[in-house]
Amino acid sequence: MIAEVKRASPSKGVLAPDLDPAELARTYERGGAACLSVLTDVEFFQGSPADLAAARAACRLPVLRKDFTVDARDVCDARLMGADAVLLIAAALDDDELGSFLVLGQQLDLDVLVEIHDEDELARAVAVGADLVGVNQRDLVTFAVDTARAVRMAPQMPDGVICVAESGITGAADAAVLARAGYHAVLVGEHLVTSADAGAGVDALRRAHRAAG
Repeated sequence: MIAEVKRASPSKGVLAPDLDPAELARTYERGGAACLSVLTDVEFFQGSPADLAAARAACRLPVLRKDFTVDARDVCDARLMGADAVLLIAAALDDDELGSFLVLGQQLDLDVLVEIHDEDELARAVAVGADLVGVNQRDLVTFAVDTARAVRMAPQMPDGVICVAESGITGAADAAVLARAGYHAVLVGEHLVTSADAGAGVDALRRAHRAAG
């Protein structure tokens, strides 16, 4: 269960205007999250490095820096911010960038989550040695969510790859479907930050995923 600290999104606008990243991180930890994802992009998600630092300091969970990583310096920044993992979006990078940023992340002792959307991007991710792959069900251009995408992609995941389903997860039933499809983890943001009780939301998702998987 990867629980996300997310203030806003390009498609929905402001999601949690009064979000306190430290308090939310503690709530997620109490709910049983295994990891945090923290948006640090300012322009589209109203996040910041300060959000990551506050969340990291407030709990013992590892933290993924969620941002548009398009330069080697972005990978280094993730480590300097105190992140434990960095996101690489295959659609935003060419093969050389994808491979070199992944190696750089590993050299900096960061886990590297490579995000893909289709078969071609999965093949590219595997070719550069990715062992942690996320399937984003949201189209990056139209922002439309295809809630069947992760299930369709699941049989194509090679052995040895840790699989994460991202976006469009709105409750325990979705988590259960993804667990049965073979996903080791789900990354959930909007559903949690807009819920009345984020901790209970994490717990419900975690229990459903574990029971089904």
